[in-house]
Amino acid sequence: MDRIFSGLENLGFNDLKNVNIYSNENTEETANIKNKETKIQDYLYDKTYSCPVCGNIFKEKTVKIGKARLVSKDTDLMPKYENINPLLYDVIVCQRCGYSALIKYFDKLKQNQAELIRKNITPKFKPRMYPEVFDLETGIERYKLALLNAVVKNAKNSEKAYICLKIAWLYRLKENKEEENKFIEQAFIGFKEAYEKESFPICGMDRFTLMYLLGELARRLGDNHEALLWFSKVIVTPNVNPRLKELARDQKDLIKSI
Repeated sequence: MDRIFSGLENLGFNDLKNVNIYSNENTEETANIKNKETKIQDYLYDKTYSCPVCGNIFKEKTVKIGKARLVSKDTDLMPKYENINPLLYDVIVCQRCGYSALIKYFDKLKQNQAELIRKNITPKFKPRMYPEVFDLETGIERYKLALLNAVVKNAKNSEKAYICLKIAWLYRLKENKEEENKFIEQAFIGFKEAYEKESFPICGMDRFTLMYLLGELARRLGDNHEALLWFSKVIVTPNVNPRLKELARDQKDLIKSI
């Protein structure tokens, strides 16, 4: 830009090198984004993993302990954090074979499941380089890959439902209600099957917490009759955590007020 205003020196306008014709708002916005990403990087570190499918040793971004501060929860137990969102970093992806799973399930793979991954995931998988800081689109892509792996390896319904619930949460953050509800429905189906057939705890939840969650997922899907059945079970069952009973009563009252 140092030649744009050349010739104005005789009019007293010197040192115009830093004058731009157009606003530098975009430049400032880009700088702000980069500063935010740099700050988020300070909350992350590289953790080493060993792939149970192909033996690959690799690193994945992991949130440092204590850096994500929980500030609240939605009524379907979606956690909301300050500083950084750990939900975006809860999926591990092996870039060699395509095996992907939530952190809590990554190492819990049987030999026959590993063979299913090698046969049905690895031949089609195309590795990709992810950015240092994950956005919602990146998070959703990684969760969907984990969901595909869960389907291929015949994972428990609870594992598949848990992944679907987390995908729904990310779509909520994107304010995409249609996709959010699509995955809430899949989470409800899977968790209901798990409630009937799997032993507790399920995805870290006791029986009563899952009962409440099923009620809330049904409510969000507009099935108030189903929701009331689950909320009522929580309310009338002895020895349930008082806070959980309060949540169930609140959601039951919300339905009744409509």
